[in-house]
Amino acid sequence: MSVVGFDVGFMNCYVAVARAGGIETVANEYSDRSTPACVSFGPRNRSIGAAAKSQVVTNCKNTVQGFKRFHGRAFSDPYVQCLKNSLVYDIAQMPTGTTGIKVMYMEEEKVFSIEQVTAMLLTKLKETAENALKKPVADCVISVPCYYTDAERRSVVDAAQIAGLNCLRLMNETTAVALAYGIYKQDLPAPEEKARNVVFVDLGHSGYQTSVCAFNKGKLKVLATACDPELGGKDFDGVLVKHFCEEFSKKYKLDVKSKPRALVRLYQECEKLKKLMSANSSDLPLNIECFMNDIDVSGKLNRGHFEEMCADILARVEPPLQSLLELAKLKKEDIYAVEIVGGASRIPAVKERISKFFGKELSTTLNADEAVARGCALQCAILSPAFKVREFSITDIVPYPISLKWHSAAEEGVSDCEVFHKNHAAPFSKVLTFYRKEPFSLEAYYNSPNELPYPDPTIGQFMIQKVVPQASGESSKVKVKVRVNIHGIFSVSSASLVEVQKSDETEEPMETEQATAKDGEVLQTNKCLHSVDNEHQITIFASVYRKKACLGKSEKKSDQPPQAKKPKVKTKVLELPIENSPQWQLADDMLNLFVENEGKMIMQDKLEKERNDAKNNVEEYVYDMRDKLHGMLEKFVSESDRDALSLKLEDTENWLYEDGEDQPKQVYIDKLAELKKLGQPIQERYTEAEERPKAFEELGKQIQQYMKFVEAFKMKEEQYDHLDEADVSKVDKLASDAMIWMNSAMNQQSKQSLTVDPSVKVKDIQAKTRELFSACNPIVTKPKPKVELPKEDTPADQNGPVNGQEKPQEEASPDKGTAENTGNPTSETTEKKPDMDLD
Repeated sequence: MSVVGFDVGFMNCYVAVARAGGIETVANEYSDRSTPACVSFGPRNRSIGAAAKSQVVTNCKNTVQGFKRFHGRAFSDPYVQCLKNSLVYDIAQMPTGTTGIKVMYMEEEKVFSIEQVTAMLLTKLKETAENALKKPVADCVISVPCYYTDAERRSVVDAAQIAGLNCLRLMNETTAVALAYGIYKQDLPAPEEKARNVVFVDLGHSGYQTSVCAFNKGKLKVLATACDPELGGKDFDGVLVKHFCEEFSKKYKLDVKSKPRALVRLYQECEKLKKLMSANSSDLPLNIECFMNDIDVSGKLNRGHFEEMCADILARVEPPLQSLLELAKLKKEDIYAVEIVGGASRIPAVKERISKFFGKELSTTLNADEAVARGCALQCAILSPAFKVREFSITDIVPYPISLKWHSAAEEGVSDCEVFHKNHAAPFSKVLTFYRKEPFSLEAYYNSPNELPYPDPTIGQFMIQKVVPQASGESSKVKVKVRVNIHGIFSVSSASLVEVQKSDETEEPMETEQATAKDGEVLQTNKCLHSVDNEHQITIFASVYRKKACLGKSEKKSDQPPQAKKPKVKTKVLELPIENSPQWQLADDMLNLFVENEGKMIMQDKLEKERNDAKNNVEEYVYDMRDKLHGMLEKFVSESDRDALSLKLEDTENWLYEDGEDQPKQVYIDKLAELKKLGQPIQERYTEAEERPKAFEELGKQIQQYMKFVEAFKMKEEQYDHLDEADVSKVDKLASDAMIWMNSAMNQQSKQSLTVDPSVKVKDIQAKTRELFSACNPIVTKPKPKVELPKEDTPADQNGPVNGQEKPQEEASPDKGTAENTGNPTSETTEKKPDMDLD
């Protein structure tokens, strides 16, 4: 199984994987660990990531970035309408009412949903992870801002599904950072000791998030979060862009905002300048060539002036920190450390304000850019059965208070109640009890719309179906389980009807005060609920009411005579179907269509890549061969052949930039084959000339070796005295023949021009070498027959004759080991084997 964490940021994304016993942030195909959150649409394919980023200026209308902020938002949303005019690309309304992105793709105008565009980016990140792990990726954990609402979270989950990913958890970015910080700490307090409180501040490109977490050994609990979704690095970029727009207007009479391409270039340069000012306090230049109307522009700025211009933005850093401490009910003295992450946290003025607020030095032990991705990968490893991870529990929170409302027949109006308060632990479940005779609906909503970074507080409608009255005609007891799941998404997860059945046995009644005969409902809230833990449901604890009811009745009954016992009540629980209608949720058929379309676009991208590769191969061959014809291959081609091939190469080059600009893959393959038909023989002649001397040298060494062997035999050297003279003569003849063949081939080749094919090829020489070796080597390496050493030659028997003329009598006995007599393991082997064969 794969263990992958995706940090999908506003401008950049990071991919972390678990492997080799640790967490590693992996690089993309450009060897960069940061992948731009950018998708570009072209006439034949899509470009995603770094390839799309390079088209921001050249194809600005069809290159989209910063789409993360449109998740789960209606096109009519005031926030969307406000941003509409500042975007370089166009947005449009989807049939469902949500926001879509309008681009030209495959020569057609198309509108893609935000889920589709995010799925395209996730597909690229998935590909990066697969290339790093060398195996398919499915399970993952994806980061989202802690201020995301229910609709935004559902949108991201849908995008993951479109991309073919199984999202195990949507993880709040600040929680991911806290996990990356705490899981490696060895000095955390024990569970029974006072927790260590750490503040995490994440200032990214488009969002400012803070959280305070309590750490104990093996345990992380988020106490509170506070944020400003509209504060980020983009605001500092905006100040710089506004400054230079005004400066260029006065200095060069240029209206920068009228040209989207120029504006995009200015944003890019201002972002670079901002980063430089974080490291330097002196005046820094900004220069852009051919900015507008072929005019070069320049300007300069220093950090001091920049901070003065950003005074209003910097003033927004402290309020969320103050709010955070108030929500967590902590004092500044209770904070152990303040850890900062996020690209914009590197701005000195921001760090100074945060440090001054808490009155302590800031901690930067985490990688500011990669901490979120690493935390997500750790969470994925914890959830995955494939990895063994140190036990570490994580308790997150509900960012906004959630309430339910319903039509109340008893009160003849609408009733409501808060089921999850702000900063309530999550994931979490609660069971609510209603008394109804017919199906009813519940509406979930955020009850503090002023806190939302989102105009519509509605979460969704949930219809509880097939509710019927009891056989007696009374209202049925309906238990509804509501849950904020591991993704932070609210749902009505189940509903059940308790059917009352009477039996013959009798028992005292156990009634609650709320159980009335008329059609009403009882909502049991936190005051009468018993908490198990944050990972399991909270169960109804109705005995509080039962005890009160029984106690009150027993006091009244003390002076009265005993009454007849009532029948014992049996109950049967029936599961009820629920019709979920979350706000802006993609319908199943629409989701399936998007999955299918993404598959088609992936295939189209693959085909286009193959086509481009085939075209690039032709272009590469043209340039490569042209250089070589006047370089390393010059001696191996005749003037007429060179002219003919040069002309063909030139014609092919012209064709590539004219009629061959947009041709099918097979056309390029055929064109390359035509060129190679002319160029390959020349290339082969060069290769033959390079490798032929080595091949002749190898053959010569073999011949020389065998000739030395023949000479040694003729000199009657002892090591060869066991060989037959006929065999040695054969070697002599073979070596002589090979020498004659080699000399003939070399003489013939030396007379031949380099511009024609060689008379003898390297493969022929190598074949001759192998032939000679296979014929001669068995003779040359033929081993000597083994000679049995007489016993007297060994030190084991000092009394035997020394001239080796007699054999010891013990050798005739197969029962006596020769190793004992001779001390020679070789003798033992050669003498015992016949005995074993005979047996």
